[in-house]
Amino acid sequence: MLRYIGRRLLILIPTLWAISVVTFIIIQLPPGDYLTTVRARLSAQGDGSLGAQELARLTERYGLDEPVLVQYWKWFSNIIFHGDFGDSFDFGRPVSALLAERLPLTITLSVLTLLFIWAVSFPIGVYSAMRQYSVGDYSFTFLGYLGLAVPNFLIALVLMWISLRYFGMSVGGLFSPEYRDAPWSLAKFGDMLAHLWIPVVIWGTAGTAANIRVLRANLLDELRKPYVVAARARGMKKNWMTIKYPVRVAMNPFFSTIGWILPGLIAADAITSQVLNLNTTGPLLLRSLLAQDMYLAGSILLISAVLVVIGTLISDLALAWLDPRVRLRY
Repeated sequence: MLRYIGRRLLILIPTLWAISVVTFIIIQLPPGDYLTTVRARLSAQGDGSLGAQELARLTERYGLDEPVLVQYWKWFSNIIFHGDFGDSFDFGRPVSALLAERLPLTITLSVLTLLFIWAVSFPIGVYSAMRQYSVGDYSFTFLGYLGLAVPNFLIALVLMWISLRYFGMSVGGLFSPEYRDAPWSLAKFGDMLAHLWIPVVIWGTAGTAANIRVLRANLLDELRKPYVVAARARGMKKNWMTIKYPVRVAMNPFFSTIGWILPGLIAADAITSQVLNLNTTGPLLLRSLLAQDMYLAGSILLISAVLVVIGTLISDLALAWLDPRVRLRY
């Protein structure tokens, strides 16, 4: 097991370096850059002297007039050795400060959404497999397909209308207007909890529906295998035997999908976050890409890609703990 963990950790180093290279290439692909946009805007405003000085300062700091390899090394080395992600051209602030404002909320919502996906999809998936073709199975199947088909932003609009129409609660953001600028208190915390369930349910809808279908299909396959038939023939109780053996094997997708669910939640649905007025990294990434704010966009993409690697590592370790075949293999 220790050899397996060591091997996975060693693979992280070249993987993270390759990710940084690919990320930098992606943000360099669009024609022009942010300075081109600034130059055009300043020229239209007739602010030539001040604009030229500012452009020269930015160009010198980030080496924008130097070869791409030099630009990459300045960007990558500042992140590794100094924790400096650069400055956002569009906001005029350090990227690290912008991420510090958005990441805590994004991570909180992501973790809660992941727990919501597991808590809802696990019992429903087990029930649908053990009660195949029942009324409940058909009902959950219909709701699952509905959750996969309906866009998240549309669900957000519907829930916002229901909350305002029937409960009189404004769901834009995570706080009511009277608590947005108020200091933290028990009342403000309760108001946040009253708003928190909406983005968690919306973000978790598609993931929950997908996990239900996967768990149901895997568990149905396990329930038809010879070892299950043999255990039932020896008199083992159906529910106890199902939970102890087939469900444990069928749960592999729950752990193996952490690698892509986690970064997907961190990046967040930009459109849904815009609809709900949430200060997450999704709208920030969208704005940075539209403005060609290369250091802000590159930092968010890099963090998302690193989360893919970390999530995959967590998935591998969890599968090694859950499935003895993985441990025996290494």
